[in-house]
Amino acid sequence: MRGVRGYVKDLLRHRRPRPFEADAADAAELRAAIALRAAGPDNALSEEFVEALHQRLGTKLDDAPPQSSWSSSRRRDGNTAGPPPADETVIPDHGEWHAVVAAKDLPEGGVRPFDLGAIVGFVHRTDGQVHAVSGVCTHLYCKLALDAPARQLKCPCHNAAFALDGAVLHHRLPITLRPLPKVIVREYGGVVQVFGPPRPA
Repeated sequence: MRGVRGYVKDLLRHRRPRPFEADAADAAELRAAIALRAAGPDNALSEEFVEALHQRLGTKLDDAPPQSSWSSSRRRDGNTAGPPPADETVIPDHGEWHAVVAAKDLPEGGVRPFDLGAIVGFVHRTDGQVHAVSGVCTHLYCKLALDAPARQLKCPCHNAAFALDGAVLHHRLPITLRPLPKVIVREYGGVVQVFGPPRPA
């Protein structure tokens, strides 16, 4: 059974991957593989290929809720005109609460990164409320870095920057860049928690 392993092997050998029935876990693994392969010095994956693959994964997983963490609805026409894209929220099909930082360690104005494996992001406290956003760029899913003095999340791939609330500040792309999806977050029992996919058993 080829599945994800066969798909990744085809990517590494510069072959056209064979389609297969992908579930949500497969989609997460494939996106990670695509991001790693695209970051390599001998990158042979065009943006068009990545876009097409995301479209196929979205079709396979069309039973997932809208704007979920497992689907992509990025614009493909390259048009930068019109209103900015609407905010999205990462809503896993099923999941659980994960503690990411003690509430006392996230003061007003504080920002902390978190990594749940399937979801990476940043939590911050503003006006006494906790908020969280995805930690990967909405273009090619490069991992973002916190610029604490500027209070920005920066993408090293195309000199893009996002505000802590996920809004796009600037970029050097000929397309409309979507804001960062928000992640469900709460403060409970003295701990800041984000909602994400269950950890592997």
